[in-house]
Amino acid sequence: MSAAMNRRAFVTGSLAGAAAGALALRGGPAAAQDAPKAASAEMPRGKIGKLEVSRILLGGNLLTHYTHGRDLNYTYRLAAHYNTPAKIIETLAIAEQNGINTLSVHTANNYSAWQPGGVIHTLQQHRKNGGKMQWIICPTAPVNESMEAYKQMVQRLIDTGCDAIYLWGVYADGMVARKQFDQIAKAVQIAKDFKVPSGVGGHDLNVVLQCEERKVDADFYIKTFHHHKYPSAPKPEQIRGPICEVPGYWCSDPPAVVEAMKAVKRPWIAFKIMAAGAIPPKDAVSFVFKSGADHALMGMFDFEIAEDAKIAREALANVQRERPWLS
Repeated sequence: MSAAMNRRAFVTGSLAGAAAGALALRGGPAAAQDAPKAASAEMPRGKIGKLEVSRILLGGNLLTHYTHGRDLNYTYRLAAHYNTPAKIIETLAIAEQNGINTLSVHTANNYSAWQPGGVIHTLQQHRKNGGKMQWIICPTAPVNESMEAYKQMVQRLIDTGCDAIYLWGVYADGMVARKQFDQIAKAVQIAKDFKVPSGVGGHDLNVVLQCEERKVDADFYIKTFHHHKYPSAPKPEQIRGPICEVPGYWCSDPPAVVEAMKAVKRPWIAFKIMAAGAIPPKDAVSFVFKSGADHALMGMFDFEIAEDAKIAREALANVQRERPWLS
């Protein structure tokens, strides 16, 4: 298989026919034998508030089946058939064995997340089994003038065991565009009132810039970041907004992000670092840490974790960066 046709491109771009059938079989009883496991490997960590957070976090989109398959509509259903609650619990255990102690995920379909099969219910089951994975979660309850629904969901998440909260990037992008800066500050404060680290997510660099300018008291940022050196990357004339599914990009101006984050003195968790599977892990991890990110989310299936964690440890051991570690 060539470098261009890497394993992630195979999963998200070429799983028709026999390949789809092969992955479906992985969900059966033999699945645990397929995924490489490591004996409790160490992963470098940083601190966000009082939390010690592994430099690599388990990304949540594959756990909630948001595959960003561009125009390949079957990938969502394929991920849903593979990442069953049982498989997700197994994935969390493998991540912990490889030194990843934190995940980030959103609550997907709001309050159904607590129902059997929902992401929060599944995370609770993992903890009941002895799992120690920390949760950084963005609530998807409405953010409006009253903030009541949002506050209720934050409280429920904290009561359930959530370790940190951040304002969902989908919300923050729109709120910045509408100049609703006071609501962003209120959302951040709601989580801080519960004594957990409180952050802001965003795809649009303006989210970070405006929060910094207006001194929003965020404890960390979760900001998209990836380069554009991949075959399906946008051409300059195709970049018309912060994100786009076709052509697929989630960081519209990587050099601007690098430059802006040099002045930001808060921890930065980079996400979409592989442009939803288009960039090989080794390339992506090296790029984001060299460019200044303090942590990186990696969306991984169970069978990818051991290899990706090894890549991350090697990259972190050799990285040279201008931006100091802020966590």
